[in-house]
Amino acid sequence: MSTLSAAAFAGQAVAVRRRAPSRARAVRATRCAASDETLGASPPPSLSRRGLGFAGASLTWGGLAATPPPATAVQGMVAGRVPGLATADANGVRKYTRPEAKGGGHGVGWSEITPYTFDVYDGWEEIPVSIADPGGSEIDVRFNSETDGGLKVVLAPVLRFADVAEGTNPTIEELIPFNRFMAGFGPELTQNPVDDEMIVESSIDTREGLTYYNFELKDHTLVAATVWRKRVFIMCARAPARQWRTSADKLRATAKSFKVLTSQA
Repeated sequence: MSTLSAAAFAGQAVAVRRRAPSRARAVRATRCAASDETLGASPPPSLSRRGLGFAGASLTWGGLAATPPPATAVQGMVAGRVPGLATADANGVRKYTRPEAKGGGHGVGWSEITPYTFDVYDGWEEIPVSIADPGGSEIDVRFNSETDGGLKVVLAPVLRFADVAEGTNPTIEELIPFNRFMAGFGPELTQNPVDDEMIVESSIDTREGLTYYNFELKDHTLVAATVWRKRVFIMCARAPARQWRTSADKLRATAKSFKVLTSQA
């Protein structure tokens, strides 16, 4: 084994003898010097992204670090997730309010989405929404808890199933009879058919001037829904059987807290 390779494995320093440069090496050195002069010139304005990437890398390798530009706030509609959770109160409840800056049109030509709110608990986290998920294009937000279950909020376009006149703002009662709601929306929310035998409990109440339909299913699914400005706002919360025993009351409270903030429209 050569002295250089043996020292590399042994972790020792090695002194390498310099050889006199040959004529070929001298020619190559001259060419490299010329190239260095060319690289030292200012790059053309049309430098590509890849070129800029390598240029940044060479600065780093050379021990230089370019100072990044100051961060600036982005206003207006922003795609993706935008935090909307408040800090927990004394009971561990955290209120989620849909951020005004959150993107998502959920329908061609629609106006901005009216904020809605609901309560979750410590340990609940917002998770990404994928259009590959069942109903993904209409899911506005999803949350999950390792101990309590999960939920999603669906914003379904009214025009998908009803012909609504321009300038009108129909209520949920005017669009969908209470006893037919789960037959129509249940399969999309649960990925299973939903008939009357699946419904354990159902009720109607009013929140901020809007009527809400509420359902509890045998598979531990909770649904709360209303209609506002040509959208069906639906919360669907669910827990596996092993979690339902301890989280049922929490999930019922979360579904009950779901409401569209019509006062902010």
